[in-house]
Amino acid sequence: MKILFFLLPLFLSHLHASLEMLESFEAEFTQSVTDEKNKTLLYKGYVSASKPQHAKWHYSDPVLKDIYVNKNKVVIIEPEIEQVIIKRLDSDLDFFQIMQHAKQTASGKYEAVFKNTLYTIEISEEKLTSISYKDEFENDIKISFSKQKQNAKIDLTLFEPSIPLDFDVISE
Repeated sequence: MKILFFLLPLFLSHLHASLEMLESFEAEFTQSVTDEKNKTLLYKGYVSASKPQHAKWHYSDPVLKDIYVNKNKVVIIEPEIEQVIIKRLDSDLDFFQIMQHAKQTASGKYEAVFKNTLYTIEISEEKLTSISYKDEFENDIKISFSKQKQNAKIDLTLFEPSIPLDFDVISE
């Protein structure tokens, strides 16, 4: 039993080290958005992310949508309405920085604060399993991951949006 007490901190520090060493991440995801009336919307898709600040969120259900995040720019492509929205971010939203600054709060649970938002991160078997936070509209957001791949090589061209010429483009 005494050996367990010595090994547990070592194991937990290894989990945190795996968050700090995260270079890329891919997974299927389910995102739930719960409003103040306890109404929940579910979205499903696939996410790919790579350092320094690249991400692609491919939503497949209930609607098709691709969201590309590159440093301080977001491109949202919505094929069903033939529309593209291009936005500038106020600051660099960096998934990897959030992971690196997460502090352990319980076994398999971490917290990080970015731009006054508290993120709760869950890890199981050294893999990121979920991220939860409250958005700017006070909705509870939980993104659960499955079939995760961590630190696999990702071709950076994946993060370059291909905008169809006949889509309406809105720049904000």
